[in-house]
Amino acid sequence: MRPSYFTLAALIVAHTGLSAPLKAATSRDATDYLGEIEGVKALEWVNAQNRRTSNTLESDPRYKGFYDDALAVGQSQDRLPKPRFLAGQIWNFWQDAGHPRGVWRQTTLDAYRQQFISWVTRLDIDALAKKENKNWVFQGADCLAPKDRYCLVALSNGGEDAQTLREYDTHMGLFVQNGFSLPRSKQSSAWVDRDTILVGRDWDGAGTTLTTSGYPFVIKRVGHTQSLEDAVEVARGEKSDVAVEPVSLTDGDGHKIVLIRRSPTFFTSRFAILDGMDSALEGKGPGHLRWLALPDHIELQGMLRGRLIFTVNEDWTLPDRRLIPAGSLVSVAPAASDQDVELLFTPNDSQALDEVAVTRNTVVVTYFENVRGRAMTMTAPKKAGEPWAKHVLPLPDMSTVHIVDADRTSDRAFLTAEGYISPPQLWLVGDVFGKAEKIRETQAMFDATGLTVEQLWARSKDGARVPYFAVHSKMMKKDGTNPTLLTAYGGFQASYTPSYAPEIGRLWLTRGGVYVVANIRGGGEFGPAWHEAGRKTKRQTIYDDFSSVGRDLVAQGITSVAHLGIRGRSNGGLLMGVEFTQHPELWNAVIIGVPLLDMLHYETMSAGASWVDEYGSMSVPAERLFLESISPLQHLQDKIHYPEPFIFTSTKDDRVGPVHARRFAARLKELDVPFLYYEDTEGGHSGTVNAREVAHERALEGVYLSQKLIDKPDAH
Repeated sequence: MRPSYFTLAALIVAHTGLSAPLKAATSRDATDYLGEIEGVKALEWVNAQNRRTSNTLESDPRYKGFYDDALAVGQSQDRLPKPRFLAGQIWNFWQDAGHPRGVWRQTTLDAYRQQFISWVTRLDIDALAKKENKNWVFQGADCLAPKDRYCLVALSNGGEDAQTLREYDTHMGLFVQNGFSLPRSKQSSAWVDRDTILVGRDWDGAGTTLTTSGYPFVIKRVGHTQSLEDAVEVARGEKSDVAVEPVSLTDGDGHKIVLIRRSPTFFTSRFAILDGMDSALEGKGPGHLRWLALPDHIELQGMLRGRLIFTVNEDWTLPDRRLIPAGSLVSVAPAASDQDVELLFTPNDSQALDEVAVTRNTVVVTYFENVRGRAMTMTAPKKAGEPWAKHVLPLPDMSTVHIVDADRTSDRAFLTAEGYISPPQLWLVGDVFGKAEKIRETQAMFDATGLTVEQLWARSKDGARVPYFAVHSKMMKKDGTNPTLLTAYGGFQASYTPSYAPEIGRLWLTRGGVYVVANIRGGGEFGPAWHEAGRKTKRQTIYDDFSSVGRDLVAQGITSVAHLGIRGRSNGGLLMGVEFTQHPELWNAVIIGVPLLDMLHYETMSAGASWVDEYGSMSVPAERLFLESISPLQHLQDKIHYPEPFIFTSTKDDRVGPVHARRFAARLKELDVPFLYYEDTEGGHSGTVNAREVAHERALEGVYLSQKLIDKPDAH
């Protein structure tokens, strides 16, 4: 039975334990200037906070050692140069001390197999930035299949999501004279042929063709000789959509398809084939959109032998009554008249699909088995109706397996396997059926000989079992004195799995710290249902899972409140903000990174409107009640003993934006609650863009955690 509005309101208050009425943050009106992201007064406030934080933490004698260690990691020549199959060669983007902005470089597969790789630099971003006096950040390249000679290179100013696109010739190693050049915008593009691309962007500069989330919803055809003003519209979504974008796929057999992907919400997609493209290219019309009969919760992964490969995130009943369970992998014939769907793989209750890539004849899949990485290849049969040949690859356990790249012209793919104390290994599959060849292994960047990893389980408030990984000394005593850093993400079906983080190793683990990662609900560690269990008004489940892991660490004697700190960024920053306000008594250090914190207004801040399908909307009564019950900014209260937090963000973050963090810090100041605040003036939402800035921020965190959890922890 569907609960009434008032019943649901009562349930929310009872579940969260927030019986006091919500108080508006009084800092909002007094600090409106902080919402002017590049405003003079706002940046003066930022600079003052940065100076105070840097002076406080840099004066600690450990700062320099932390900084040097973090910088050594970021500039190490021993890092794995991740390969990309491109134009018959191996390409890689690389940053180091001599190239802080990075170089895009090329070699052969044979040369890449060697211990010392001979690279040829094709595009120097440092030189380009100096020449053009721009703060360019390389954000990848989309190349015209199948030869990959011409690419649209994405350049960002300071790391923001908005990009400039320029056509680049991989054979000549030059930008194409009079080639495609699209000025700065949040934009997407797809190749149609050598002379034509489809583009979604802010067409008039006034935002009329951008969604309320700030992304394009009008797609136009642009030719080499056309100005943007003369571009022809081929598809249009709605202002209320999250985004609309073009997609171009070419498989190893030469089949090509041009699609329009419309995303009404963050988690839903509708796909249309752009028919009549020849007429559109000749300027005789915009073409026709033929929408495919697919479920909304579906993700496109590639194309093999003319069939589209999808992962399905909801149960799907076909016209012949077959059920495709949520979390499955399928192939679909893009014909208009039938529903030719083939089920390729369905995870069991302990499994979840992670990544999918397509080569010429195979589908490469990574998945989790109780949050431990696995990988397999699935080779298409030569004749329709025959079974696919499936083979699980022999890769290391207690690790995460990622697909680095797959080659559509062969059956090769690169995979990495890494763990908390195991450096990344690079594996090549496809040369021999069912085999995986380890071709590179990075050197250890910290001494892990005395460390171990174990997987533990906590019991959440509703009785659910929640797994978490703990990395610690083999000699650890369960006496409650171990400084412990706990982290999680818990949202957007994103899985938080074992990864090699040398800065954590050097700045924390080798100094006696314990590192814990909680696989709370809201993520994708156990498939779509694990995510759904913590979406919208069910989100308190996520916060209960996290606090339950914290309590379990204390109950087991691994640590105590005085030695327990937490860290999260982005959606994980929201998690930290909620834990800070709901359970200030559980933590002695809280790191809140690039966070959402004002959940009553997030929909109107930066790209916030795109996340309504995750968090809910203030326009829906039940969802408004829930957002009011957890919004960290509005739940800061007077006369509460909070731990002193470390808050960091970026001025150039045009996804979440720095205003959340600024207003939270300003409110803490009003309440006379001590805090540390650092705002990087570049870097975007994903973080700082060069090794020195990354090292500075990591060193500040290292000092903060050491002071709070190791030196003389406050008694809670």
